[in-house]
This record gives sequence, C-alpha cells and structure tokens, in this order.
Amino acid sequence: MSEAPRINLVEFTVSELAAALKRTVEDAYAYVRVRGEISGFRGPHASGHCYFALKDEGAKIEAVIWKSAFARMRIKPEEGLEVIATGRLTTYPGRSTYQIVIEALEPAGLGALMALLEQRKKTLAAEGLFDEARKQLIPFLPNRIGVVTSASGAVIRDILHRLGERFPRPVLVWPVRVQGEGSAAEIAAAIHGFNALPESGALSRPDLIIVARGGGSLEDLWSFNEEIVVRAAAASMIPLISAVGHETDVTLIDFAADRRAPTPTAAAEMAVPVRAELLAQVGDLDRRNLACWRRGVETKRRELRGSVRAWPSAEALLASPRQRVDAAAERLPRALNANAQIHWTGYSRVSVRLTPQILRTRIVRDAERIRTLAERTKRAAVVFAERREERLQGLFARLQAALRSNREAHRQRIGRERERVAALIDRASRALDTLLDRRVAALDRAGQVLAALSYQGVLARGFALVRGPEGRPLRAAAAVSPGLRLDIEFADGHVGAVAETRQTRSVPVVMPRTRRRRGTGSPDQGNLFGA
Repeated sequence: MSEAPRINLVEFTVSELAAALKRTVEDAYAYVRVRGEISGFRGPHASGHCYFALKDEGAKIEAVIWKSAFARMRIKPEEGLEVIATGRLTTYPGRSTYQIVIEALEPAGLGALMALLEQRKKTLAAEGLFDEARKQLIPFLPNRIGVVTSASGAVIRDILHRLGERFPRPVLVWPVRVQGEGSAAEIAAAIHGFNALPESGALSRPDLIIVARGGGSLEDLWSFNEEIVVRAAAASMIPLISAVGHETDVTLIDFAADRRAPTPTAAAEMAVPVRAELLAQVGDLDRRNLACWRRGVETKRRELRGSVRAWPSAEALLASPRQRVDAAAERLPRALNANAQIHWTGYSRVSVRLTPQILRTRIVRDAERIRTLAERTKRAAVVFAERREERLQGLFARLQAALRSNREAHRQRIGRERERVAALIDRASRALDTLLDRRVAALDRAGQVLAALSYQGVLARGFALVRGPEGRPLRAAAAVSPGLRLDIEFADGHVGAVAETRQTRSVPVVMPRTRRRRGTGSPDQGNLFGA
C-alpha cells in the first residue's frame, strides 16, 4: 500500500475507536447464550458485583454479574460449575477486552446440578447442619400443625384429608411458591415466621411444621436444595418434617429436617396417631389398670387381715402410755409453780424499768423530734414554693419571648404576603390593561372589516340601491314592470320613483383571456421583436 492512501485514512482518538468497537460488538451480538465453566470466581466483590471468566477447552471470556441481577438469580455462580449464561456481549475500553454481562444463569444439564448438589451437601454437612444430635423429637399429639406449601396445589388437600381421617388437629397454612424465582426465600421466610409467632394467643406458634411439595424433576425441586432453605430448617426451634416430592426424590432439606416423610400424605401420618387406635389403646390400658388396682386392693386386704391377727391386745398397747401420763400428772403442779415464779421474776424486772420519769423523758424526746420535723417541713415548703415560683417565672419569661418571636414571625410573614398580593395586583392590572388593549384593537379591526364589507360603502362610491314596494332589493331590470313604485337609496338618503317603459340592452359577454406562448400572436398584432 502506498503512502497516499494511508494519509487519507480517517483519524480516530483512542476513545472514539473504543466506542466504535463497543457499538459494533453490541449491535452484532445483542443477546447471546454461552456455555462454559466458571473460572476465577472468589465470591461477590465489596460492591456486590461478581467478576469471573467462562472458559472451555480452547478459549476464555470475561464475565460480570451486576449486583441487582445477582440478587435475582436462583442458581448462584460457583468455581468449576459448568453453566449456560444468558446476557449481553460488550467491551470494556479501560482494559481493551470484551466481556459478557450475564443476566441469567442455569446449570449445563443434570450432571452439573448433581455436582452442585453434592458440593453443597458436603459444605453444609461439614458445618454440622445434618448431625443427628441436632434433630428434635416429633410431638406425639401436636395441638396445632403448621404447613408450608402451595395453597392451590393438591398437597394441602391430601394433608388435610389424611389428618381428618386419623386425628383432626388445627392446621395453620403458610402459602408459598414451591418452585421458580424467589420461592426459596418465601419458604425460608415461612419457617422463620412460624418460629416467630407467640406461644399463646389467637394466632399461636404451632407445635409441628410440615414443609411439603408434590413430585417433580430436579429443577422443579431445586428450591428445597437452596442454602437459605436448609439453614432455615436447621435453625427451626419447632420440630420439622420434610415431605418434598415422592419417595425417590431426595433434597437437602430432608437431611436438615428432624424427620423425612416419603410423601406429604406420609407426613400427615407421622404428625398424628390414629384416633380410633388411640382410644382403643387407652380403653385397654384403663381396663388393665382397673384390674391391677383390684388385685392390689385384694392383696393389701389379705395382708391387713394377717397383720391384725399378729397385733397385741389394746390393754397391752395402752399400759405404758398410761404409766407415762400418771407420772406427768404428778410432776405438773410443781412445774406450774416453777413456771409462774419464773414469769413473776421477769415481770418484776420489767416493771422496774417502766417508771413515770422514763415515760416522761421519752415523751419529751418524741415531742422535740416532732417540733424539729415540723420546722424542717415548713422550711422545705417555703423552699419548694420559691423554687416553683422561680420555675414559673422562667417559664413565663420563655413564653413571653416565644410570643414575641411568634408575633414578629407572623408580622414578617404578613408583610411578605402583602408584598406578594401587591405584586399580584400590579401584574393583574397590567394583564387587564393589555387584555383591554387587545380587545379594543380586535374590535377596531372587526369594524374596519364590517365597513369594508357593508353595502353602504358601495353607495358612498356613487352607486344606488333600488328596492321594490315590499322593500326587497331589485337585482335585474326584468324584475321591474312599468308603473312600479321604486325606492332608490343613495349614500345620503332615499328617493321615491315610478318605473316607466322598460328598455333592454344586450350585455357583451367577456370571454376569458387565454395565455399565448412566447413568440406567437394574432395576425393583426405587431411583433415587438421586429420579426
């Protein structure tokens, strides 16, 4: 290539060239679906955005997920996971690279989902969420059962039907979506919501939670494999039964739940016993208990009869107590005299201390104390009144200052409103004058147009208006007959007249002129060009 064509090339700046490349790439590849393995993912950035790469055997492309899109994704990116990404292809001029802005992410086939499921299962198991020691016992007969499932599906009907057959219990349903975007968050929120209910009240906390869903594919049941759902089930303080899918379907919530039911109907059977069987068992136990009690009473009766035969006579039993009573009766008078003497001595010592002088001294001391308290009370009342008066004066001063400030603020606001009203009045006056001027000018123009179109202007130019006896204008001579009285109107007045003999004359017909081409003319007209 010669130097001349190179000199004629268009000159770009770096930013212009980068912008042109960006538009070209975005126009040619608006939305694409790319299959590849996630590489270099270290979790969300501090800003909430995710940066990583998609690669296969022969190439690699940079990828970014914005914070808003990452929050909506059901499948989160993980290192080494093979996915199908949907997004817009664009460029990043700051590094001269092209990248894909991912808006949706899905695993590349069932194998990727199973690998992700196994990896998540190992991670949660390492944290101890699946330990048997953490699991709670299911209550034998719960007072209230909470069910987390879809309100419009057949699952809730099956559970209610089976509970009604076995042992009817109050059921509190928390409707959620069991598949699709946002369903995992709703299921976790329902489990947390049941645990947050009060223990008593009209809407009390249930004694058992059943998380149920019908059968489906692995993708349909994926919401129950989400980490947020598994952690909510493991953190539940209420015993929880998972009944997701059929017997062959296994989800991560089954490992975190306290019990796993193969079907929702089986979960209802685990929740409550059969009432008829329970009544029969209670009746059988009642009969057995009554029979045991009767046998025990009969045994005790036989033992009592045997013991009665071995007891001594009443005289032998009461001989020693009678002797003790007689001995105590002999000692009782001496004990009474000694007790009375002891109390008399005590009373004598007390009476010595209770003299009138001691009582008068005590009364004087109490009276002095009362006077002191009365003086302190008076002084306290005076101080309290002075402090209350000072406080009231302070409040009065603050109130006066506030009133003055409020009055000044209202005066300033009224002044501003007056200035505003005056300005509005001035503007209204100017607008009214302008409007009147425009209306007067329009009226003058209309008068001029009326004068120009009126027939009186024609009369002023020398014409006359002829009317018949009835006052109608006569527009043709054929309408006038001899002897007809006429009214002729001039510009300055009316004149009466009588029509005489009618005379008609022919009116020449004026033919319209036709345009002649340049260079042609009639034979009897000269040519200005001398030809």
